Amino acid sequence: MRLYRGKIPLISEEITNTLIQSEAIEVETSLVTEVILDVESVLTEYNRLDREITEQAKDLIAARKMDYSQLHRVRQTLAKKREFGINDQAFDWITDQLLEVMMHSRNVEEVFAEDNVLRRAMVQVLRTHTDLENELDSQVRDKIKNLQEGTQNWDVEYNKVLSDLRQNKGLE
Repeated sequence: MRLYRGKIPLISEEITNTLIQSEAIEVETSLVTEVILDVESVLTEYNRLDREITEQAKDLIAARKMDYSQLHRVRQTLAKKREFGINDQAFDWITDQLLEVMMHSRNVEEVFAEDNVLRRAMVQVLRTHTDLENELDSQVRDKIKNLQEGTQNWDVEYNKVLSDLRQNKGLE
């Protein structure tokens, strides 16, 4: 799962508003912006940790002279050691953190909904915005299908084409 930095404020606002409108949480009107910032901080931290783990995995692969195609496996191992969710587990990690924020934030007056109801609402918003990642990935792979996945050339070209697509769609 990938969260685009430019979409984090929008996702944070949408999660907060969804929870407030469904009366899952109660927030004083003057503190809604603060709750949005609380949610935004969790999403930003997710991105930071994801990048950090990816860089550690790349460093390990280079140090051990492993095949670059092992990146996914090494990332998963590092994430598991740090109890961090990537791929399908990303939603679980993010919602765990958001639940903690909702329960302990001074900005949230009351949490009325059960954890599973809160999770479902948050994941629905997150999925809406992260489905774009899958679409972009598919488009990039179509454009570079002549390159062998796992090679350094593939990785460089993938990132270049992905960056161009993101820029064209206003995601960066």
